[in-house]
Amino acid sequence: MNSTTLEGGHIASGENTRFIILISCVATIGGFLFGFDSGVINGTVDGLKQTFQSSSAGIGFEVASMLLGCAVGAFFAGRLADRWGRRAVLIISAVLFLLSAIGAGAAHSSLVFIAARVLGGFAVGAASVMSPAYIAEVASARYRGRLATVQQIAIISGLFCAFLSNYLLAKAAGASTEALWLGHAAWRWMFWMQAVPSAVFLLLLLFIPESPRYLVVKGRTAAASEVLTRLYGATEAATKLGEIEASLSADQHRPQLSDLINKATGRIRPIVWVGIGLATFQQLVGINVVFYYGAVLWQAVGFSENDALLINVLSGALSIGACLIALVLIDRIGRKPLLWIGSVGMAVSLALVSAAFASASLDAGGKLALSDTMGLVALVAANVYVIFFNMSWGPVMWVMLGEMFPNQIRGSGLAVAGAAQWTSNFAITVTFPILLASIGLAGAYGIYTVAAIISVFFVLRFVYETKGKELEQMEG
Repeated sequence: MNSTTLEGGHIASGENTRFIILISCVATIGGFLFGFDSGVINGTVDGLKQTFQSSSAGIGFEVASMLLGCAVGAFFAGRLADRWGRRAVLIISAVLFLLSAIGAGAAHSSLVFIAARVLGGFAVGAASVMSPAYIAEVASARYRGRLATVQQIAIISGLFCAFLSNYLLAKAAGASTEALWLGHAAWRWMFWMQAVPSAVFLLLLLFIPESPRYLVVKGRTAAASEVLTRLYGATEAATKLGEIEASLSADQHRPQLSDLINKATGRIRPIVWVGIGLATFQQLVGINVVFYYGAVLWQAVGFSENDALLINVLSGALSIGACLIALVLIDRIGRKPLLWIGSVGMAVSLALVSAAFASASLDAGGKLALSDTMGLVALVAANVYVIFFNMSWGPVMWVMLGEMFPNQIRGSGLAVAGAAQWTSNFAITVTFPILLASIGLAGAYGIYTVAAIISVFFVLRFVYETKGKELEQMEG
């Protein structure tokens, strides 16, 4: 196996697997920040309520405001990546991550906080679609799924680090609303912690190459050949360059959204609907209720803030373990089997969570309380649900979005599917406090259970396997 540095080094022949893994890991830091930015809000809800005097609807919007930015960021990232390049969009997202972390922690009004979170949402949305797309465009088909799955491990690691950071900061201060360092409340430091990995991401992105497939699309063949040589060696680079050019030869116009419509039928290409379906069902099963409202959820059934934050840490650790299972299996058994297995597992575990919450009663203080048995059922079933999600839909959806679209429409396909994913995420997140107040936890989780059941049939009927296929073999 050849080796090289990030700064350069000519590869005479042979695949440079070490270099491919290295630059892919740099791209996955975007996933880490995606996870951290998504998870950090979990421990700050009490601080936001106290500082901004927000209502339930206001808190729902403050928590979900980032997701509006995510939808916009995901949509325009694909389009901008077709114009400026995958690497350039990742660099922009790193800058926005940094600014958002500083701004959210420093906010002294709900409006400023929302603005900072929307800015972070632009970054999360862009990174969520560009990191897996970049990995898919530089990695070999035989291990592309495993490398792209590292993106989900990075996302969950970011969530885990945010949960752990929130727990430790709240414990050090006594509560998330109490003052910690320099007289600032612990919840503010929870946001400021994100500035460190954001700066590291920005620095490392300056040393990775641009996607060779993007370079070919832009007519920069010599630059594409140089990058492919660094990745695969001179002989294989020439072959891959020919394959990429051949896949684009029939349609060499500048990529645009109208490419998603089949010119012969005048209808949106079926592959686009599959991408939208994958992106939407990943959110309709309610996973981000656990990520964003985990502390609130567990406090609602009788756990203390400290115990609730500790449960989040446990869920984060289990999520990483589940992603490792996906890492081992995704290039062996394929994407589709993992998806339907995950759907079945989530449907069963969500049904158990719903049943446990349905048995809850009100204590003297008006809060929900579970019996010891049902509390254990809810805790175990919720974490089993997290495991099934993170060994299936969590990583596989992002892997498939990064690889399933043909070269000519990859940017546009990612734009639409990514926007659908984050719009669904926003809808689920902003409605949870309303559902909690109206139909309760059991009713909310009943809705997510139905979505998980439907997703089984969606996968079996509409999703096609992409395991082992080169990107140039993808059909629209």
